[in-house]
Amino acid sequence: MMLELSSVCSGYGRVRIINDVSLTVSPGEIVAVIGRNGVGKTTLMKTIIGEVQTHSGTVTFRKQDVTALPTSARAKLGIGYVPQGRGIFSRLTVGANLALGTGVGTASQPNLERAFEFFPILKKRLRQPAGSMSGGEQQQLAIGRILVGEPDIMLLDEPSEGIQPSIVQEIGRTVRLLSRQQGLTVVIVEQNLSLIQAVADRCVVIDNGAVIATLAPDELDDPETAKTYLAI
Repeated sequence: MMLELSSVCSGYGRVRIINDVSLTVSPGEIVAVIGRNGVGKTTLMKTIIGEVQTHSGTVTFRKQDVTALPTSARAKLGIGYVPQGRGIFSRLTVGANLALGTGVGTASQPNLERAFEFFPILKKRLRQPAGSMSGGEQQQLAIGRILVGEPDIMLLDEPSEGIQPSIVQEIGRTVRLLSRQQGLTVVIVEQNLSLIQAVADRCVVIDNGAVIATLAPDELDDPETAKTYLAI
């Protein structure tokens, strides 16, 4: 397995948010983590990268127990994370933001061509302040910044948030290409039904910090199912 969580409980201080979550993700697989707002999806992502403390259970990445490792060490092993809201440095140029991607994965130098291959706009905007780009372009930059470090797994938290539909579709196509052509493993937290169905191999439903169901993406075609799990 690329990633395995076994009976993981985590949270902030003494407040438990994630409750006994067990989850496996195979190499090259795209897993969507879905559920209503406030049920623990982002906390789960931050637990995987080490930003939120694991109270019990284990997080295993490529057969290595990383539960006690800090975020930076997990990143160097190949766990890339694109946070909700993108997390770019608006005053830095696009090129400077991309250079920060060397903190993820084993690449000693940023593989800029990998980012340019999937997001050509970034090459044209290298000297432009990142904050002057549109929301969709900033999301492409955030993903591109992870790609230049050549990670083995990419965690995406709400990549469609605040982005026009055409860019959302482009990001969806890119995620599929990265998985199918380059074997990149992806875990995506998302509420956008069309994006979930466009990219995911399976969906894991979270409620009150626990996994309550696993669905095939086409099961979300049923309005009642979608309403139950996504509140749409």
